Formats: sequence, C-alpha cells, structure tokens
Amino acid sequence: MKILITGISGAHARMIAQKLAAAGHDVIGLDRRAWPNPPEGIRVFQADVRKRPAADVFRNERPEVVIHMATITHFSGSREERLRINLQGTRIVFEHCHEHGVKHAVFVGRHTIYGAAADAPLYRGEDEPPLAVTTFPELADLVAADLHACTALWRWPELKTTVLRLVYTLGPLHRGTLASFLAGPRVPMILGFDPLFQMMHDEDAADAVTLAVEKRLNGVFNVAGPPPVPLSVLCRGTHRQALPIPEPLFPHVIGRFGLPHLPPGAVSHIKYPIVVDAAAFRAATGFEHRHDAHAVMTSFRES
Repeated sequence: MKILITGISGAHARMIAQKLAAAGHDVIGLDRRAWPNPPEGIRVFQADVRKRPAADVFRNERPEVVIHMATITHFSGSREERLRINLQGTRIVFEHCHEHGVKHAVFVGRHTIYGAAADAPLYRGEDEPPLAVTTFPELADLVAADLHACTALWRWPELKTTVLRLVYTLGPLHRGTLASFLAGPRVPMILGFDPLFQMMHDEDAADAVTLAVEKRLNGVFNVAGPPPVPLSVLCRGTHRQALPIPEPLFPHVIGRFGLPHLPPGAVSHIKYPIVVDAAAFRAATGFEHRHDAHAVMTSFRES
C-alpha cells in the first residue's frame, strides 16, 4: 500500500515509517521539517500540511492510507500556533483524505484528552467524554483535534477512520510528555499523592499504529502497554529522585531548581493521571506489548 505519514520527521513517526517500509509498503511523508537522507523506501516532501504544496502531494501521490501525526504536545509555542497546527491541520488533512480518495485515515492522539479528575473512574473507556478542557485548558487544541477526527466516522463513512488514544510513550527515543517530565534528576510529586502512571515502550507504540493500519480499524480505540505503576516506582526505575512538594508551593517551584516546567493545568494530571482500558484495541488487533514496565523504564534509563 501507499501510505502517507504527516509529521514524518518526528521521532515516533520515523520509527513507524521504517516499520511500514520494512513490511513492503510504499511510504511517503509530509513535514515542515526536513528528514535528511531517509531510508530506502521512504520519500519525504517538505511542506506544511495546511499549505498548497501539501494538497499537491495528496493529489499527485494518491495515498491509500494516511497516518496523521503532525500535531504538537509541547507548550513552548504559543496557544495560537498550537491551535493552528493541531486543529486546523487536522481539519485540512481529513478534508484532503475525503477529496482525494484516501481509503483509511489514522489519527494518532493522546489519552490525556480524557482529563484528570478526583472522581473519575480508574480505567477510562472509549465512551468516556474528553473533559481535559475543564481540568487542563492548555490541552484544548488536542481535544478539538481528536473530536474533529472522530467526526469523520459519520461525515464520511466511506473513509475508514481510526482514532487512537495512546498512553504515554517512554523508551530510547526520549521524546514525549512523560520523557520530558522525567528528563531531569528530580521529579516533582504532590505531597500525599503517589498515583498510577500508564506508559508503553516507544517500539510497542509504533507496532500498535502499524497494526491499526494492517487491520483497517474503524472507530475510536485506547492503546496501552503494561499495567500502570506508581509514580514513585517510575522514579526509582528510571533512577530519578522523587521530590514530594506541598501543593500550595508547587506552582512556585515548578520550572526552577532543575524541575521540569509545567503549565498550571498539569497539576491535576500529576495528582490524578489518566489510566485507560485498552481491551477493545487488543481484541480488534491481537496486539500484545513486548516490553513490560521494567523493560520500558530500563530502556529509557540506559539509552
């Protein structure tokens, strides 16, 4: 199959592209950033998904499958930029899929869109509403992008649409929200809380996305790896020092003293991290993670 990956220059997207190319697929990519000398079997077009050159790639290449990964999760850019890339970019990509005969579109999203809350169920299913906007306003653009991708399920029923909500990824790539949180020698915790964190290995996440393509899934699916572990265990497993901080002091010390910078809304996600039920994805694809929690933490620590 001819498969187009948007945001292909990202670390996780490169891993997925190489797995698909190794499986014999014709892989092409779109990204504003360059990927110098991509491996054999992968062609990259340097273009913004929102601009005319990207539309030309859809028109000329006619991909059968599109994997949309051109979204950003970091908070270094402005809110307006995140909205333009995450929501507007997602809208345009799905319109291109509809207009140019794409058979299957895969949106790679995040489990954080469910939102953190003290009264939320421990395991979130796909039927849970995405409430992150109320607890973590900085995630509004990712929630909007996810919801827009979901609309393709009823707007264009001829287009198979897969919306994946992946848990935190961790491993040798050292990319992503959890990897950034664990980047320094000390990891902040809210005093009195030792919540469960759910993660999966970088390679398992790439395998899950490729399985979604191969199985031609249609619908919304949570994707997870091994069972969640307490934050204190995660710190020990990655050789970090857990630093409990009284909640009133937390906003004043975060981003200082070698601690990671976090938006205000992230506090609730440290107290009540989101854990998802991924049984539906496993049943639909036969997915089994290859790395347990110990292997995930060791891979991140030693790479």
